[in-house]
Amino acid sequence: MLLVQISDLHCGPLFRKKVFETAVKEINELRPDVVLVTGDLTEEGLMSEFKMAQKELGKLKAEKIIYVSGNHDYRSTGYLLFKEYFPFLQVTELDDVVIAVLSSARPDRNDGEIGHRQNLWLERTLEKYKDKIKIVAIHHHIIPVPDTGADQITVIDAGDALRSLTKSKVDLVLCGHRHRPWKWKLEDMQVLHAGSVSCEKLRGFFLNSYNVIEINNRIIEPKLKIVGGEFIEFNEIVKRREILEGSDISKYGDSLAR
Repeated sequence: MLLVQISDLHCGPLFRKKVFETAVKEINELRPDVVLVTGDLTEEGLMSEFKMAQKELGKLKAEKIIYVSGNHDYRSTGYLLFKEYFPFLQVTELDDVVIAVLSSARPDRNDGEIGHRQNLWLERTLEKYKDKIKIVAIHHHIIPVPDTGADQITVIDAGDALRSLTKSKVDLVLCGHRHRPWKWKLEDMQVLHAGSVSCEKLRGFFLNSYNVIEINNRIIEPKLKIVGGEFIEFNEIVKRREILEGSDISKYGDSLAR
């Protein structure tokens, strides 16, 4: 199974249309089974931005496309528009994989919250899928991400969420929000953060990117794909970050450096 995670389009003033078109072309050539869009499809939750996002995302080709709402989508009463433009699939089953979506966005708030009811729902739902690979998608990050400064906008009930995720023996958690690709591993659970696929707001020397995840024989292998550039192993991000911090940035033009 091939899953592609894109995140943080930010359709509006900061949207890079040509970059997104390149990403769409690359993704369609991969012929993924699932494309998972982990939030912030829009910048201000406006109807014009939702229409733009619907048009641009409509160019993707996959068996399933799953949408997660982000905090920017919930601005300007955008939470009412999101469900009209992007049908909500809370549980998706594909072969030996089950994907569950958690909503962390709250109206006109930048921080995220999952809530007791959703945590209970997650535990009870995933209890039914003991023999499947369990993937949970959420917009906000549940663990702080390096190189993103002081962190006051993580999921405010991250401890409870992590308890439910580990109790449910989730294999992979997919997050967006921070525009910074990274991977953590907690026991047997991978937590994968996506960069921004098409927003002008990038962190440091990172480029627009998305995640490509192969699942074979219960082995999950994620890679980072630079839009218009190379595939990069996630453990290489750490090495390249160290190189960039201690070296002349200009020498790494086509890597993660801009």
